[in-house]
Amino acid sequence: MALIQFTRNYRDLSTDAGFQFEFFCDRCGNGYQTEFQASALGTATNVLDAANNLFGGVLGKAANVARGVRSAGWEKAHDKAFAEAVKEAKPHFHKCKRSGHWVDGDCWNNERGLCKECAPDMQEEMSSIQVQAAVADVREKANQVDYVSADQFKQDIIATCPHCGAKASGGKFCQECGKLLAAEKFCKNCGAKIDMSAKFCDECGTKQ
Repeated sequence: MALIQFTRNYRDLSTDAGFQFEFFCDRCGNGYQTEFQASALGTATNVLDAANNLFGGVLGKAANVARGVRSAGWEKAHDKAFAEAVKEAKPHFHKCKRSGHWVDGDCWNNERGLCKECAPDMQEEMSSIQVQAAVADVREKANQVDYVSADQFKQDIIATCPHCGAKASGGKFCQECGKLLAAEKFCKNCGAKIDMSAKFCDECGTKQ
């Protein structure tokens, strides 16, 4: 018996109507779908089913017998179709003698006669390493940049206008009411400077 190839990287799409297979690259998963091969046994069963419906069940027994034959006749035709499908797909793949993998042209190193898992393409590897190094360099430089200066913390950062409650978008004055955003608030009892949102003075405790 001939050696069976593509035993792990294919999908069987066969039905009663016929045979079809998909073969995949062991490395990247790209695939090749073979031509559909009609099944003579499946065609005969379909004809019997149609006749059975037409004549009200007279040929139903014959259709059932045809289905039973599938276990032998269909399987034999299936094996033959698979062998033909392998011949059809094989020119689109290469077998690596080192790993035993079947790979497509993108994953094959022609110069080395091996798959790129065993013999990576050095030009591709160098290009990839170069890009990774450039990304790492950019990240390192970005981490060294001081995006927040000390001057930004020398003045209060106002998120909302203390007068009308509108959202502040930068600058010294509110774009809604025009009043000074960094307005100061003083205790009505002792005169101490307090936070604009404070309900009590933190100096004398008077309610504001």
